[in-house]
Amino acid sequence: MAYSSSNPVLSNRFWNSISGYETMSYEGTMQKIGILFGTMFISALMLATVGITVDMNILIVGTGIGFVGGFITYLILLFKRPENPAKLMITYAVFEGLLIGGFSMMFESMYDGIVFQAALGTVCITGTMYGLYATRIVKATPLFTKIILTLAGGIMLLYLVSIMLYFLPGNFNVPFLHSSGPVGILITTAILAVASFLLIINFDFIERGIKQRSPKVSEWWGAFGLLVTVVWIYIEMLRLLAKVRSNFD
Repeated sequence: MAYSSSNPVLSNRFWNSISGYETMSYEGTMQKIGILFGTMFISALMLATVGITVDMNILIVGTGIGFVGGFITYLILLFKRPENPAKLMITYAVFEGLLIGGFSMMFESMYDGIVFQAALGTVCITGTMYGLYATRIVKATPLFTKIILTLAGGIMLLYLVSIMLYFLPGNFNVPFLHSSGPVGILITTAILAVASFLLIINFDFIERGIKQRSPKVSEWWGAFGLLVTVVWIYIEMLRLLAKVRSNFD
């Protein structure tokens, strides 16, 4: 199973398309981030608990529901861009919780302790990227943003092609994308790097929205973009650790 997400919702003209009266604030954005991440965590914990105590097959079903539901909800948010996206974004967080909850338990059943390692790695990457952004060591220049968003979009397309090939007769796969050899590990590392640098763009759009006094609803969009990126980083971290550990365990 492969899954990826990028943040084309955060384009250069995005903030101008949002209407509202109150303005975006740091406190409000942090609150929305807490709501979305908290919802996702509870959803993931519930699925993992039910899967362990009732039936592990529920994990497979829940993961599938999370993937399909999350993908559809993401597309609705991306193309419709509702004026009040809170309910849809919370729904998306629920689906993402199901996805990573099932995904995590599947990997944990194969490699003991990998979920903690991936979670710790995700926190470290997020903190490091924020430090690089806050100190302006890495800046979200127009060229930087264009390159990272283009790479992220290409990776998402690659994963979609991989998923479609998986369901075709003959069991076709994108070469090296899912392999555990040196090339496969290098590819996953490169994808993880792109996902990590996408955080710089997330931080920049949130800061810019606050400085430009964007409408209050922009807080939800900033939190949503961050959620999408962090989930992607976590999943890629799981995949990378699994590839590395398969060569040693």
